[in-house]
Formats: sequence, C-alpha cells, structure tokens
Amino acid sequence: MLHRVGDEIELRRAEFLEVMAAEAGKAIDQGDPEVSEAVDFAHYYAELAAELDSVDGARFTPAAVTLITPPWNFPVAIPAGGAIAALAAGSAAILKPAALTARCGAIVAEAMWAAGVPSDLLRLIQVSERNLGAQLVAHPQVDRVILTGAYETAELFRSFRADLPLLAETSGKNAIIVTPSADLDLAVKDVVSSAFGHAGQKCSAASLVVLVGSVAESARFRTQLLDAVSSLTVGYPEDSATQMGPIIEPAAGKLLAGLSTLGAGERWLLQPRQLDDTGRSWTPGVRDGVSRGSECHRIEYFGPILGIMTAATLTEAIALVNDVDYGLTSGLHALDPREIGQWLGSIQAGNLYVNRGITGAIVRRQPFGGWKESAVGPGAKAGGPDYLTGLGSWTPAPAGTGVAVTDARVAGLVAAARAELPAAEADSLDRATRSDAAAWATRFGVADDVSQLTAERNVFRYLPFDKPVLVRLAPGGALGALARTVAAAALTGTRITVSSGTALPAQLAAAIGAIAGEVVVDDEAAWNRRVAGYGAGRVRLLGAGAASVAAASGARPDLAVYANPATESGRIDLLPFLREQAVSITAHRFGTANHLTDALI
Repeated sequence: MLHRVGDEIELRRAEFLEVMAAEAGKAIDQGDPEVSEAVDFAHYYAELAAELDSVDGARFTPAAVTLITPPWNFPVAIPAGGAIAALAAGSAAILKPAALTARCGAIVAEAMWAAGVPSDLLRLIQVSERNLGAQLVAHPQVDRVILTGAYETAELFRSFRADLPLLAETSGKNAIIVTPSADLDLAVKDVVSSAFGHAGQKCSAASLVVLVGSVAESARFRTQLLDAVSSLTVGYPEDSATQMGPIIEPAAGKLLAGLSTLGAGERWLLQPRQLDDTGRSWTPGVRDGVSRGSECHRIEYFGPILGIMTAATLTEAIALVNDVDYGLTSGLHALDPREIGQWLGSIQAGNLYVNRGITGAIVRRQPFGGWKESAVGPGAKAGGPDYLTGLGSWTPAPAGTGVAVTDARVAGLVAAARAELPAAEADSLDRATRSDAAAWATRFGVADDVSQLTAERNVFRYLPFDKPVLVRLAPGGALGALARTVAAAALTGTRITVSSGTALPAQLAAAIGAIAGEVVVDDEAAWNRRVAGYGAGRVRLLGAGAASVAAASGARPDLAVYANPATESGRIDLLPFLREQAVSITAHRFGTANHLTDALI
C-alpha cells in the first residue's frame, strides 16, 4: 500500500507544485525535489517496515496513535514522511498540517487515501493551535508525536504533557566554513544556494559563512559573493524566472529584526529591501563583521540573511560553529585532506557536507536529523535506517544469532553474571552480548555508503554519544537488565554513569565498575536530584516509566529518555548510546573523480 502511495504522489506532482507555490511561495526548483522526497519516503519506509518483524532478540509493538505536526516550510515532504512512517510502523496516524499550508497537507492525505490507505487509519484534521491543538498534543491516547519545527515548539509541547513521547527535528543555525585551500568559485555558488534557497526558510539553510585565514581578506571572494547574491531574481513563483521567492508571511519578530537591525561592529554588504507592501517580498541580505556570541552568530532568523564571520585558523572556525546551541547541518569547502579530516573529526552536527551545498538531504542517501538542540527524542534520522524503531515499543525475545565477544570487560561482566545471577538472566546476557558483537561488526561499527555513487560519497556512520549517559536501574529492577545495558554501552565506547536503586552483588558491581565511569546506589530522592542536575543528554531507564524522569527534569526536551525494557537485540539496545551522522562529500573536480577523502572516512 505504501508503494502505491509513492506512485500516487508522483502522479500528482503538478498539483503539489501548484499548491506549494500558492500557499508557501515555493518556486518550482524548490518544490520539485520536495515532491521527489515524499515519493522516496513512501518507497523507503515501505521496505523498512518489513524489517520490524524480523529483528533478532526483540519484538516490536507499534504505537497505537501517532500525531504528525509538520512545518509550513516543507509542506509536502515532511507531512508525507511523518504520516508514511507512522503507517509503516503499524500505527494509526493523525495528520495536522501547519495552518499556513493546510491545503498542501490536505492533498497529501488525499493522495494517500486515493492509494488505498483507509480514511479511519489516516485522519486529517485542522484545529486551533492554542485550544484544541494543545488538548490533542496532551491527550493520553496519543502515543507518539512527530514534530518538525522550532525548539521552542518542542518546549511548548512538553509543557502540555511532561511525559510526551516526542520525536522532533528542531531548529538549526548552520554554517559553511571556507578555507584557503577551497575552490572559491564553487564555495560562493554553494554558500548562495544554501543561504537563499526558499528565501532562507529551511532549517538546514546556511545562515553563516566562516572565512578562514587569507579567505577572510579576499576581495575576490566577497566580490563574487555579492555579485551572486545581488543577481538573484527575487519574485513570486508564478514568474518562472524567480530564483528566490517570498517569505511565508510578513516579516515580524526575530526575522524582522534580522532584516533591519545590525549588531555591534556589523555592516551591511547588501542591505535587505522590502519590495512590496505585502511585507513578504525581500531582497537577500549579507552582513559582515559578525562577532562570536552575537545575535547573528547564535539566533536562527529563518529568512534571507547571511552573516559573515572570520577566523584565523580552521580550529578557531570549528569552535565558532560548535559554539551555537544547535547542530543540524554544517559545511566545509576545502581541498586539503588534512583540513577535511580535522573538520570531520570535530564538528558537532548530524548532517555534514564537504565541497557542496548543505541543504537538500535525500532519503536513504543523506538521512536527515541533527544533534544538540536540533533533535528531540531518540535522535534517529528521518529517511534513515532507524527511524521506524522509535515509533513503537520493544520487548525482549531470545536472540538466535550472534558472534563471539572479544571485549574482555564484557566477558568479565558475563562471568560475574554467571556467578551471581539466576541462570536464565546470565544466559540472556550471554546471548545479548553476542548479538551486540554481531550488530557492531555489520551495522554500527562500520561507516557505510549504501548508494555507491561515483560523483558523490554519502557515508552514514554511528558515533559515541558525547556526554556520559545516565543508566538507571529502578528499585526492584532486574540486575540482569542492568548488566545487559552496561554491556551494550561498553561496545559503543560511550561513557556511562550507573545509578542503581538496588545494592549490587560484589562481583557484578566490580564488573560494571570496570566499564562505567561511576557506579552509585541512589534512592529515589537522590536519583531525582541527579537527573535535575544532569542537564541535556540521555537517560537509559530500566524498571520504571519515562514519566518519573520527566517530572524530575522539568520535562526539558533536550533530555532523551529511553525506557524500553532491555532486550537481547544489539540492533535495538546499542542505539541509546550512539549518535547518527550522515556525511556527503563531492567526489569529483569538474567531472573527474577525486579521492580526497577515501582514507578519511
């Protein structure tokens, strides 16, 4: 059925383009790839759906009802992707389009119904944001909410319901770094397209460019940049010559300030101008002299504004980029493999782009989703191999396959379990560690380019989470579940702090201590204080529900809580300790293949 949905969306491409132009001001060159993305979501998630039934060591139960609350800036692909994902996972779906693009959402639903999706399985609604919308988000029969929007919206949703299971792609403040080794002509092209496509109204848009070393003093770069930006044809999408369309509604708030007010030390190289009395049509703006910590450095304007920053070294440039609260997309233009390697190893973002633009992620090839305040919940990327796993719950089943464990610390943990735990729990741990080893060898421990294009490398990889994960065994919880979870963390290399509500047997405590950075016994009051002081990060909770952590943490969206029971599946139980990253690299120069990064990633 979902494959038929993809076919139906393709058949309606012209209608989607027309309505996106009318409602969202999308020019055809921006809308056409969006329709293709919706088609890709349908076919890709259709194939992933079958995998949910064959995960070794765990059983999947779909969420009963999933609410999809998409944004207005991608009014076809994101609503379609969310609804299709929910259905692929086996959930009923409620699609609530953004008010500004309600018709786009409606024709997404119409296409899905026409393809055979039952109307009582996919419901389309439009309700007021403040009253009925808040009640809907907070309703206990809603098992999951898929949100794409501002981080502030995620905070608002959590204020409606503290334990809301929220999967969200949120804000971005994205930059492209240009080093002296770069092809400056190509860099200018990619900066302009990334900054001003869809009038800068993409969460992945480049709102900053950081010029390193001699590029900071390059009159040539600035001249070409200003020539390229000022030559963009600004208008409305009914004019086929339009290269940059309008903003969605009259500029106000942060965006209006960004279009009209400079920060200390800044100057306009190209000052934005309002072109008509609608307040929606603006020329693009370029401001120079943006300083570290300024509003332009840290605030997401979500409009046609590009700020220029400078750095003496690549190390300084990376620090500037990492200094923001978000980590969605990031770009580098450089032809020196050493610079590329340094950047790949230290930039904090979910989608990385080398020698190309930083917008336009493609399903499977470049799964989309960020780090830090650019993601809420499990962090699985949309259009990626793990996205459906978060749209339901997992319970343990015996793992039937695995490989030998080579980590001495994990082997020691299994031995301690044999000595001090019931035989059934020790056997389960042994199977789980073998499943972990197999999953690591074939999936999580390898950087993979499934598309295998000649002109572009698209590498998907898993990295350790960058902050110690809190692992909590609630009072009365199974010690075997704790041992299993600690074993999973050991394989990923992610640091953990273990808090147990139960005293641990001596050998098990020692084996866990050999892996964990800290092992403590906390009563509930002490545990709540620990969570409250932890801040942003992840909690792996065993033997208790997520609501308990939500209450202690103040329901903050930047704390992801994994509360499924421990399973024997490495495919599932390694995920809380890993972050996903998609890296896309242009692998040619003027049509001739190059191998700049073959040895790097």
